[in-house]
Amino acid sequence: MAQAIAFTAPTRRALVQATLAMAAVVLASNILVQFPINDWLTWGAITYPFAFLVSELANRAHGPGHARRIAWVGFAVAVAASLVLAPLRIAVASGAAFLCSQLLDIQVFDRLRQGRWWRAPLIATLLAAVLDTALFWSIGFAGEDLPWITWAIGDLGVKLAMGVSLLLPFRLWIGRRASLRQSPRSS
Repeated sequence: MAQAIAFTAPTRRALVQATLAMAAVVLASNILVQFPINDWLTWGAITYPFAFLVSELANRAHGPGHARRIAWVGFAVAVAASLVLAPLRIAVASGAAFLCSQLLDIQVFDRLRQGRWWRAPLIATLLAAVLDTALFWSIGFAGEDLPWITWAIGDLGVKLAMGVSLLLPFRLWIGRRASLRQSPRSS
């Protein structure tokens, strides 16, 4: 039988910080995806994987309910800003891809959280990155006279590489939280 997990209640500050971080990542990515580096990559591919890191840190600390709240609020803020700063098609593609991939990431992470520390963030990020890439590029760029298929392939490659490289800050954050919980509080 699976053991129940006790999550700490997030402070208002933690909720606001995570939500702002999520919105900033998505907004920056929506703008940067419009600027190609080459025929295989846009600048948005480099920033977007941080959205998975934000939701996974929130999920680890406060549970999937908190992570979903951050995803929904981050989604609303980012899409609203993207409608002003990015073309409508990109804003819609981003919103659909973001919401579907974040909810998948949160669910997979939560199911795998009891395993080794790296398994949940790695598998959740990899699966969510594939879904995000497929939805975003097919909705946002299909039919455009741009090398969007190669951009999608490059984008996915960077998301997968970043998903692996972001395991280090994830692990450092887990260690820091554990040491803060174990250290005695000063009066």
